[in-house]
Amino acid sequence: MAPNSLLCLLLFLLFKTLYSADIFPGPGSTLRANSSTSWESPGRNFSFAIVADPDNPGSYVAGVIFSSLPIWKAGDSVDAGGSFDFLSDGNLRLRNGSGTVIWQSRTAGLGVTAAALNDQGNFVLRNRTGIVWDTFSNPTDTILQNQNFTSGMTLKSGDYSFSVPNSGNLTLVWNNSITYLNQGFNSTLDRNKGLIAPILMLQSVGILRLFDDSLSSSVVVAYSSDYGEGGDIVRFLRLDSDGNLRAYSAPRGSTTPNLRWSAVQDQCLVFGWCGNMGVCSYNDSGPICICPSGNFEFVDPNNPRMGCKRKQRIEDCPGSSTMFQMEHTQFLTYAPERSSDVFFVGITACRLNCLAGGSCVASTSLSDGTGLCFLKVSSFVSGYQSPALPSTSFVKVCAPGVSNQPPPASSQQQIRSSKLRVGVIVLVVVGTVLGLMFMEFGLWWSCCRNSRKFGTLSAQYALLEYASGAPVQFSYKDLQRSTKVFREKLGAGGFGVVYKGTLANRTVVAVKQLEGIEQGEKQFRMEVATISSTHHLNLVRLIGFCSEGRHRLLVYEFMKNGSLDNFLFSSESSGKLNWDARFNVALGTARGITYLHEECRDCIVHCDIKPENILLDENYNAKVSDFGLAKLVNPKDHRYRTLTSVRGTRGYLAPEWLANLPITSKSDVYSYGMVLLEIVSGRRNFDVSEDTGRKKFSLWAYEEFDQGNIGSIVDKRLSLHDIDAEQLFRAIQVSFWCIQEQPAQRPSMGKVVQMLEGILVIEKPPAPKATEGSLGSTSTNASASVSALSTFAASAPAPSSGSSHQALGQNNHPKLRIKVLLPGKHFFYCWICFYSAEIQQHSSGSGVGWGGVVVGCIETETVVRIESVGSVSTLQKFSNTALFSRKGHKSKFSTRPNSYVGVEDFQRKK
Repeated sequence: MAPNSLLCLLLFLLFKTLYSADIFPGPGSTLRANSSTSWESPGRNFSFAIVADPDNPGSYVAGVIFSSLPIWKAGDSVDAGGSFDFLSDGNLRLRNGSGTVIWQSRTAGLGVTAAALNDQGNFVLRNRTGIVWDTFSNPTDTILQNQNFTSGMTLKSGDYSFSVPNSGNLTLVWNNSITYLNQGFNSTLDRNKGLIAPILMLQSVGILRLFDDSLSSSVVVAYSSDYGEGGDIVRFLRLDSDGNLRAYSAPRGSTTPNLRWSAVQDQCLVFGWCGNMGVCSYNDSGPICICPSGNFEFVDPNNPRMGCKRKQRIEDCPGSSTMFQMEHTQFLTYAPERSSDVFFVGITACRLNCLAGGSCVASTSLSDGTGLCFLKVSSFVSGYQSPALPSTSFVKVCAPGVSNQPPPASSQQQIRSSKLRVGVIVLVVVGTVLGLMFMEFGLWWSCCRNSRKFGTLSAQYALLEYASGAPVQFSYKDLQRSTKVFREKLGAGGFGVVYKGTLANRTVVAVKQLEGIEQGEKQFRMEVATISSTHHLNLVRLIGFCSEGRHRLLVYEFMKNGSLDNFLFSSESSGKLNWDARFNVALGTARGITYLHEECRDCIVHCDIKPENILLDENYNAKVSDFGLAKLVNPKDHRYRTLTSVRGTRGYLAPEWLANLPITSKSDVYSYGMVLLEIVSGRRNFDVSEDTGRKKFSLWAYEEFDQGNIGSIVDKRLSLHDIDAEQLFRAIQVSFWCIQEQPAQRPSMGKVVQMLEGILVIEKPPAPKATEGSLGSTSTNASASVSALSTFAASAPAPSSGSSHQALGQNNHPKLRIKVLLPGKHFFYCWICFYSAEIQQHSSGSGVGWGGVVVGCIETETVVRIESVGSVSTLQKFSNTALFSRKGHKSKFSTRPNSYVGVEDFQRKK
């Protein structure tokens, strides 16, 4: 019995070894369409076969199959007589029924002896030395889990292609010409530095990662909605025929994969999805394709995605041509089109410029406050129409333009119904007159009865209708429908409750329902005016609003991962937020606040920076939210105003608030410092416990820092081995500088970003004061600011003019080279010596500035304006000095009255 048992065991192990070695039919084997024959992987998870083409009924595709779904295809589809041959010379060949060769592997002469399909889904050809060809190295439209997708590979599906260049960005291209997605999905990647050989991989746990030899660790690109789920699941990334890159997962044996992630969230943003001159829109079932106007018709009425064609060519117009206007419509403009044929003009000029241009076929004017106009001169035009789009488009047609309405009744029908129409018209006129009379009486009665309550509201809110760049206005009924009558509550914040909703174009949003007519009114007017004009990666975007009767609602983009406090102070979520993610959140938050303070036309003070107002998107990127306490601070008035009616949050209020002193952007810096300390420690800054000696946490943390016990400050849930020590040390020092008692001692948020990034060397901060609200005499003059700033930041010796590093300090005045752009591609350089570290980047009118420099055009005169910086006692007054002349137009360097600037030298250039 023993020998027989041993023999059976040896035979079983031999069989198992051969079976797992992917034994496959050898050269000379053939697969045929309309046949059930297939080549199976060892675990029968994958097969190689010829199956029906899911995208082309009546056709067949040959390739690697998972659950009846082709995940690798050998060339194009074939007819019912097609065959796939493994030839004796080692070549793979796909033929149509007529014998035409559709595809071949070109592996003849390489000594191929065997083919195999393993349980990872990779189909390989081998010779005596190893693998000579495999499907993982030659992907078509799909990447399987744990498959390396390198920078030299491309996925293709119809007119669309996907690749990952050395920038590390996910790149989607239409027809090898229009790039409609070029985006990195995680801010940790330095986009200014190219990678060596990036590799994209969809891991078995559902995380899309980017690997490169230049990176210390892999970068998370995106998360599947079911990431973390293991088990017997197959995942794959596929470029679908509609031009969208999506991640799917399916249990082994399942016939239907589940969508888990999409690169393009809004399908209508995929260029060319509705074909040439087609316009993508939405109905209740999803995206649909329509024609721009009644002057067009579908190329194929049975397939609207084939695009539209003109009923009459522009060249054959019997009369003149005109521009047909389409509201809430954009003609998509991506690179390389975006770099040219773009103007800063109004809607009328945008229409007329295209009408006068012989090659222009359409134009789009943005009503988001930028005044941008895009002229479409290409032969292929792709459109998008949605009530949420703040834009107006025009398409050139033969006059008159015809809207997409049903055609009018025939002449015979008109004759038969003429008498009826006369009667209807009479009734309509009489009814309208009576209706207006009753309406007027009703309005008069309502106004008289409720004038005290609502008399002032209508005039105030009427101004919003004319606000430049205002977001989309929704009706209350629309928002009721999108939120399912405010069913799913996300949370409650200042002035109202936030609900989850879904717009008609499938965009998930957060709808904030304001409460309290008086405070809600003030909050509403302020937020609509400020948030709609701010656009930054680290700010929550305002999509629209509702102002209807008593209802005041704001519609924001939805943040999947909620607020930061859920991850810092809740043990359930903390595992997902490691040190790298926390530092990225800290840096992203700082960049968002910097934008509000230094890069907007007017300085915006948030006034309520706290973890609850820092939201995280699906990739854990930080976005600052809730401008409920934000006020516009006029930078001309010494960059601050006293704020009234403000509310803060315990633990984040700057001392000057409690001392009833002027509130500046430095108050936000204080709040950010407290948040930064919480990001490091994972505990509330106002916690008082036994392990801190009953001291306020921030004071106890400084004592530990001063004694070198940094590890005791760090969140115990973090592994010290996974923390970047330099980042940690910088973050702790920055937090203590931010929470200094005197506002002048705190850095600006721009300097905070530079310190966190390691651009500025940070000196040891002094200890924060023990008692809030006990400010001594505060000095707001520039000299005090300079003195204070010289203590918290120091850098290497003054760099060259081209360096982005700035040397700060009272005894080391830096020179900053500024390139000032002028119309007509002219420019000049000037050297300016700044005596203050308060250097801001901002915009004004049609120009942009850096370091207090604002460039703008006033009629024929180009003006360079220098804002007041530095100490009056040490700076030289400089006014009305001519720089040069351009085409006879005087160009000036000028300042406002009582402005001072230190100027060492000017270098003129063209």
